[in-house]
Amino acid sequence: METGIETQSGFASFFKDSLQLQEVDVKSYSPLALAYIGDAVYELIVRTKVMNHGSTQVNNMHKKSSRLVNAGTQAEIVRVLLEELTEEETAVYKRGRNAKSVSSAKHATMIDYRTATGFEALCGYLYLTGSLERLITLISHGFEKIGELE
Repeated sequence: METGIETQSGFASFFKDSLQLQEVDVKSYSPLALAYIGDAVYELIVRTKVMNHGSTQVNNMHKKSSRLVNAGTQAEIVRVLLEELTEEETAVYKRGRNAKSVSSAKHATMIDYRTATGFEALCGYLYLTGSLERLITLISHGFEKIGELE
């Protein structure tokens, strides 16, 4: 029988060692770099949640995921979570929200787009600092508050 890595810290060590990752001060990353990784982490969490509902057509899973992984929904989630954020988390979110991006919103207002970028920066920050439990807790609270946690 195959065994998995049992603890979060065990996984983090395995992850870092296997990929030969160097220690980096997370605060040295730009808010847009944090949003870059945060976007991927958030999407993985959403896809995992959608897949957990059982095997269904990939098109249906994509539609559900797309509804949760768009600037409007991300902005809605972070707005309902603002009062739950620590001072440090709020500062990371605001740095991301206020960052000047070269790209522009395609299917969202600029306000939602920037708010979503702040949310993604927060997700990236929590992921890179190893605060996965906090990240999952915030996202699940956000899903619950917007009526997406089934």
